[in-house]
Formats: sequence, structure tokens, C-alpha cells
Amino acid sequence: MSGLDRLWAGWRGEYVEAVAGAGAAGTPSPFEELGRSNRADSDTFVIWRGERCFAVLNAYPYCTGHLLVMPYEPAATPSDLDDLTWRELWEAVRTAVGALQDAYHPDGINVGLNLGKAAGAGVPGHLHVHCLPRWSGDTNFMTAVAETRVLPEALPVTWRKLRAAWGR
Repeated sequence: MSGLDRLWAGWRGEYVEAVAGAGAAGTPSPFEELGRSNRADSDTFVIWRGERCFAVLNAYPYCTGHLLVMPYEPAATPSDLDDLTWRELWEAVRTAVGALQDAYHPDGINVGLNLGKAAGAGVPGHLHVHCLPRWSGDTNFMTAVAETRVLPEALPVTWRKLRAAWGR
């Protein structure tokens, strides 16, 4: 193998199409649609719903337990959020970190925002906070050599674990 090899992931097509059209001509982002969805949280992998924000598993996680905390309403930057939403967002991030610690006992946790397309934001007009458990040595040969991630747990299992650990 040389360069960047690709594995077929045709099931991602629906997501890519949704993100490509996000914000175009008033089209809501996938995050707005998820936040307003009437589907069961177990189907959408929403971990928690607050008054202004919610937490959801990343559908394409970097690692097991990768979740996102975000406001229901779109905001491109922190200054776009009112004070109540900002406080609820960061209280939820604190709770998310606790849930990850309780459910997975990681060696560390990454918490961060990608603001703007150049910073890696997949949906630039809708900020979200990434919370990822990390373990010593979790960058294995598959990630380093094959640029592929191996997740040892299905999303429904992760959802059940984090939902049970939320707010303990």
C-alpha cells in the first residue's frame, strides 16, 4: 500500500449528501434535524436532551465513545450563543466527560471544537463540542499505517453504556 488507501463505506453517502447541502438556501443542517427529530433517541443515538442543548454519539466516530454536545439552534461561533445556552453547553460537556469516565475508564479524554471549515468543521454553521475517550497506545498500526479506525463496539452498545452513565 502506498499513499492514502480507501475502504468502501457506501452507507456514508446519505450523511455526505446531507452535509453538502447543509445551510444551502435555508436548508437545516443534519444537527438541526437530529435535534428536532421525533424519532426515538435509541434510533438517533441521542444520549441526553436539555432545554437548549443535546448530546449525541458521533455517527462516524474517531474512537468508541466519541460523542458530540451541541445547541439545538445553529451557531457558527461561541459568540453566537446566548449566555444560557453557553452555560448549558459546558455543563453538558462536564457531564459528558463524567459519563465517559464512568462507562469506559479511559486514560484521558479529548474535548474540543472545530470552528470553521479550515479548522475541520464538517458543518461549519453549527458548532459542537467533541468529547472522546483516549487510551495509552490507542493509535495502533491500523490508524498509523492503514489510516483506518477499528471500533470494538457497535453504536447501539455505546449508546446504552453512555445513556446509563449520563449524570451518575
